[in-house]
Amino acid sequence: MSVSVEARGQHDTVVEGLRTTIKRFHASGEKFRIRHGSTNSTRQTATKGQNFVDTGSLSNILEVNKVQKTCLVEPNVPMDQLVNSTLAYGLVPLVVMEFPGITVGGGFSGTSAESSSFKYGVFDRNINYIEMILANGDVVHCSEDENPDLFHGAAGAMGTLGVVTLLEVQLMPATTYVHLSYHPVTGVADATGTLEALTEDNSIDYLDGILFSKNQGAIIVGRLSNECAEDGKMPKFSKAKDPWFYLHVQDRISETPNGTSTETILLAEYLFRYDRGAFWAARWAFDYFMTPFNSVTRRVLDGLMHTRVLYKAQDASSFSATQYFAQDLAVPFPQVGELIDYATRTCNIWPLWLCPLKPSPHPTINPFPASGHGASEMLLNVGIWGPAPTKRQDEFVEINRGFEEKLRTLSGMKALYAHTFYTEDEFWRVYDREWYDALREKYGAGSLPSVYDKVKGSAVARKTIKDRVRDVRPLGGAHGLIKAMRYRYSSEYRRIIRDSPV
Repeated sequence: MSVSVEARGQHDTVVEGLRTTIKRFHASGEKFRIRHGSTNSTRQTATKGQNFVDTGSLSNILEVNKVQKTCLVEPNVPMDQLVNSTLAYGLVPLVVMEFPGITVGGGFSGTSAESSSFKYGVFDRNINYIEMILANGDVVHCSEDENPDLFHGAAGAMGTLGVVTLLEVQLMPATTYVHLSYHPVTGVADATGTLEALTEDNSIDYLDGILFSKNQGAIIVGRLSNECAEDGKMPKFSKAKDPWFYLHVQDRISETPNGTSTETILLAEYLFRYDRGAFWAARWAFDYFMTPFNSVTRRVLDGLMHTRVLYKAQDASSFSATQYFAQDLAVPFPQVGELIDYATRTCNIWPLWLCPLKPSPHPTINPFPASGHGASEMLLNVGIWGPAPTKRQDEFVEINRGFEEKLRTLSGMKALYAHTFYTEDEFWRVYDREWYDALREKYGAGSLPSVYDKVKGSAVARKTIKDRVRDVRPLGGAHGLIKAMRYRYSSEYRRIIRDSPV
């Protein structure tokens, strides 16, 4: 699949329209933000009355190059569309975000660490080059060789240095299957020790872990394979009748608590295995609506349990404001035990997701070791997602601030998609302000919000009457449910499901 003249012309026309809008804002000295039409953030951001540049139409794949093993893609292409297109050529991205609706641009501009990140780093480390419109309307190309400071700086900077309009994604040969092995672990130390040792095994393609409690967990190892299981049995996780993946893993280690169990599944099933239930976050929706959580109810409500639909519900409800704790916290391996002990005392949320992360060697907003950029120290991302231990707004803020302070003492960093309550001074004690401000000055990004401007909006604002009504159970959840159902049965969602690779 080569770039057609028509596709390239359509892309250039859209970019020229965006340039015109941005130049107008620049000439009048007006600030603006980027609107791209979808988000997987749990932050609340005030955007009323602001100028926007709408990149929603940049949602096409221009080329899959089988020889070079690359894909030329616009930023609003979601993961499932990308995977569906590349698999047709026997290729797959090196890092694939587990939620199919996360976009290529979101993966580059945010922080996306997945089960292959121990090997390849976060998603943006597997981009060859980007096309970007600067805040003055100039179009530039950025790569290791051309504007490398901007190329590395824009990764994880949440669209605060320019508007990304095109990306070349690295690909690798795909296989039909993934051979999985489930290693039972008996606690935090066992889990972290096992994970750290396995990061040295070059034969492994995918590696993550689930801690179901302080005393039970599983390390999940994946190896690409073209060999089907000998008995022909392959579990699936994408249909209503199928189990949620994390429950399946718990069943497997319960059956073999003293030994490793193995199985083979389709590659596409593996890549989006956590879509249904959003890992396990959706289980608390059952509690909220006082609905039994079992295989029957999960099957009946399956249409509402996929991440695209769940995010629509979240955006329309009050869950993410003060009722739901969601953080991804990356710390060096020796500090993981102390972080989890603190999380247990503070929130006591289980399960936890464990994802080893190879940090970037370049300056970035993404998590990096305390020893500095360029260090080879592996980090472990701990995903903590569940009901907040309080419904009080002030206590919710203090809990999050407590985690931010704890991270500082543990030489850790957080993913900025989530609630963030740093003061500006605290924020820039974590991140390199001198480097970041120099980049913004060099490339004229003053018309765009800074990265702190983007995340500080997640602080819980004073609640309106509408917000207070939504806080009343189950009114807020019901409002989100209605929005989710409308989206679930929309023509847009039906088209997405039709084109899904699983």
